[in-house]
Amino acid sequence: MTTACLMSTYQPLALSFTRGLGTRLWDQSGREYLDAVAGVAVTNVGHSHPLLVDAIRDQAGLLLHTSNLYSIDWQQRLAQKLTELAGMDRVFFNNSGAEANETALKLARLHGWHKYIEQPLVVVMENAFHGRTLGTLAASDGPATGRRCA
Repeated sequence: MTTACLMSTYQPLALSFTRGLGTRLWDQSGREYLDAVAGVAVTNVGHSHPLLVDAIRDQAGLLLHTSNLYSIDWQQRLAQKLTELAGMDRVFFNNSGAEANETALKLARLHGWHKYIEQPLVVVMENAFHGRTLGTLAASDGPATGRRCA
């Protein structure tokens, strides 16, 4: 496996998978592995579940995404369900955990601005990872993450 053209965020293992099903992964030799996290980060839904594969295929055959400049029916329906379940007024959809955390940081700063707080503070956890954007790296803690970006 060559990684010469990839800018890695950590040293990749000399292992590559060719397919997955549920919590199982297979390498090029057909050796089976247990994926104990069933994916990674915001995609920990397992691998190749037939209902998910069908839903992605069906939607891709209709429309992938336009822009939030336009009303998106399924997005409106999901937002309504989520606000009802969470007991909140609105939701904001993000495409990654880092983007969600960046949004939370912006909302916290906006709230502080509305309350006339001149130097707002954000509390973060020690030894935590919040994403790879500049703001989330600054909020992360660990030797390979945020303190060098703060």
